[in-house]
Amino acid sequence: MGKRKRGLYLLLRLNRWTLALAGGLCAAALLLVTVQAAAAPEESVAVPAVMYHAVLQDTSRHGRYTVSPQEFESDLQYLTSHGYTTVVMADLIAYTQGGTLPEKPVLITFDDGYYNNYVYAYPIAQQMGCRFVLSPVGIWADQYTETGEENAYYSHIVWEKLRKMADSGTVELQNHSYDLHQTGKGRSGAKPLPGEDPGAYEALLTADLTRAQEDFTGHGCPAPTTFVYPYGAYAPSTQEIVRKLGFAATLTCEEKIARITRDPESLYGIGRFLRPSGLSSQAFFENRMKLGQEE
Repeated sequence: MGKRKRGLYLLLRLNRWTLALAGGLCAAALLLVTVQAAAAPEESVAVPAVMYHAVLQDTSRHGRYTVSPQEFESDLQYLTSHGYTTVVMADLIAYTQGGTLPEKPVLITFDDGYYNNYVYAYPIAQQMGCRFVLSPVGIWADQYTETGEENAYYSHIVWEKLRKMADSGTVELQNHSYDLHQTGKGRSGAKPLPGEDPGAYEALLTADLTRAQEDFTGHGCPAPTTFVYPYGAYAPSTQEIVRKLGFAATLTCEEKIARITRDPESLYGIGRFLRPSGLSSQAFFENRMKLGQEE
């Protein structure tokens, strides 16, 4: 073989070796990226949630489900002073769709729609620039809208004031059922009865939640996106029906801090911590909810 041909032969072999090496390096790099991506933790945000019910000045009424206005205000002061920002369900839903959340979000919720929430909690939250989720029971809002009664001790918020709260931007309204906030006749909230026919149960739950949705929109309020389980009671079939009805999220009474990811499924079964009276804000948030330890 001549020198020229031998040089060309060696050059071709070198080029083939170089291409093979480059291809191998590219494949290795691709494999590394794939492994790193698979090993990377899923993006998520810890979202602690607090559950309140009634707010009254009368100390004789304070207890597991009733706090004072001063306790509620102290709670909001504690959270804001420790860098937390109140969010509502629309924020969490938007996050699963590519949106953003504040560095330390917290969800404040009120169940049942007591009139004292309007009297005390609403103005405190407005004054402090905080927001909360309010979940009234449809039939009770209807009853007190009809009678016109407004008593901090027993009545529920009428639709005109619910709409005012929603329009303010301070309050987000969610569905707490139309008439399933009861434990009579063997049923616990929205949970099926033992041995209840699945078809009959689905029809009952669908009718109740649909009526509640129509109550909101019929009174000029936004359609709720979230179902708040009465008493926190539900079954696997409950969750499936709720999904079919188009609810994007559910709130439970399980005391746990939710981790919201980009997956919309992370919005189902968000836990909440019941806020009783008699604890300082620091004791409740640091000892009961363990805030700061999830970071």
